[in-house]
Amino acid sequence: MRTITKAVALAAMLAFPIAASAQTTPATKPAPAMKSSAAKSSVATKTTSGVVKSVSDSSLVITTGSGAKATDKTFTVNAQTTKKGTIAEGSKVSVHYKTEGTDMVATAVTAAPAKKASSKKTTPKK
Repeated sequence: MRTITKAVALAAMLAFPIAASAQTTPATKPAPAMKSSAAKSSVATKTTSGVVKSVSDSSLVITTGSGAKATDKTFTVNAQTTKKGTIAEGSKVSVHYKTEGTDMVATAVTAAPAKKASSKKTTPKK
């Protein structure tokens, strides 16, 4: 009887550490990769407006605000950027853009129409 008790006790001592280590080893699954098209569609576009400081084939710099609060914003312009109106230095524009990393990529740039000259004639006072 003693040998049976010793055998059961020995088997139990060997079984518990194996069972405990099996429970503490987590099964790790790799996180599912996000599809690039889904990532691009979830990017929100933003809008800002200002006065064109400089323009080139690959970039657009506008000044937003005025006075001490004036800030320059630089946008990347590419083949997918939609342009409406004449975009030149000094013209007022509205820019739709998305943020890709630290870059602001313009998706659409619309130049505001030039203000019409006042049609009122002023007569000099005599």
